[in-house]
Amino acid sequence: MNQRLLSLDVFRGMTIFFMIVVNTPGSWNYVYAPLLHAKWNGCTPTDLVFPFFMFIVGVSMSISYDKFKGEPKQAWIKKAIIRGATIFVIGLLLNWFPFYDTNIADLRIFGVLQRIGLAFMGAAILIAFIYGKNIWYLLATILLAYWAILLTAGDGALTLEGNLVRITDLALFGENHIYKGYGLPFDPEGLLSTIPAIGTILLGYLAGRHMMDFTTNQEKIQWLLMFGVGGIIIGLIWSALGFPINKPIWSSSYVLYTGGLAMVLLACMIWVIDVHKIQHWTYVFKAFGQNPLVCYALSGVIVKTILLIHIGEKNLYAWSYDTFYQAVFGNYLGSLMFALSFVLLIWAFAWWMDRKGMIVKV
Repeated sequence: MNQRLLSLDVFRGMTIFFMIVVNTPGSWNYVYAPLLHAKWNGCTPTDLVFPFFMFIVGVSMSISYDKFKGEPKQAWIKKAIIRGATIFVIGLLLNWFPFYDTNIADLRIFGVLQRIGLAFMGAAILIAFIYGKNIWYLLATILLAYWAILLTAGDGALTLEGNLVRITDLALFGENHIYKGYGLPFDPEGLLSTIPAIGTILLGYLAGRHMMDFTTNQEKIQWLLMFGVGGIIIGLIWSALGFPINKPIWSSSYVLYTGGLAMVLLACMIWVIDVHKIQHWTYVFKAFGQNPLVCYALSGVIVKTILLIHIGEKNLYAWSYDTFYQAVFGNYLGSLMFALSFVLLIWAFAWWMDRKGMIVKV
């Protein structure tokens, strides 16, 4: 169990590490292509980070749920709702920070932490009432139903302008509360697309439950590889048949494709860390993995804070990049080195928490 948890902590920590890296380049004008999201359809390495984290949430949930065996399901549901709501509120406050310069009438409601909180709650409640193989049927129903729901939008149903995720958010929340980074109001962490994100967590939960059924690491690796490759193939076929792999709307093909890749990567990590005991490299990521949401939220607060500090006509963020990183390393490498330096700063905090034995379970 401990070795498996080490693999899980390392995997989780790697996703937080790369989340921070891709979110904090020195300049958005100079970012290597693999560190950018696909503009719409498709999948870059950056598009794997968030679903990998959601998958790990599901694996962790399988371990937590095992501890609730024999207890009333209400205890599990209550814990899940409190935790999910807490994560959602932290994400909302992070959107609002530093509070004084954003009117609540213009506050973006959704975001990364909000999606984690809502999907966690949804998956936990479903797991409380549905058991065993029925969760596989539930997952299939969610993915097929989401596909059918999106297609009801008619022409342009899978486009940026005409997708039902955007239409739903506009109708329920209004454009002032929706992300506008795509050039028009559209939130890639919107309400409707949280449904298939629940599917990503359920996929992780199923992987975790099946791993606990096996006694040897070899069996776990074989199962993960078999189902992981299967998920990748089905996701690619579904994409080719008309439901493209797409992160912004969290398409069902995207769930299967990224979930399959997550299984394959987890199998590789078990092989490296648990079977061959190659563990000297794991500590950097393990520190992040023990307090992932704290590290992610802290990175957001620090970025927003240094954007408020000005040196001459530039904020501290831009000044640091222009004065040192770009001058020393050039445009693209300088932008990457800035991001790596920033993630090292957050890691120092994670290392301090680990030395103090501090694990914050949000």
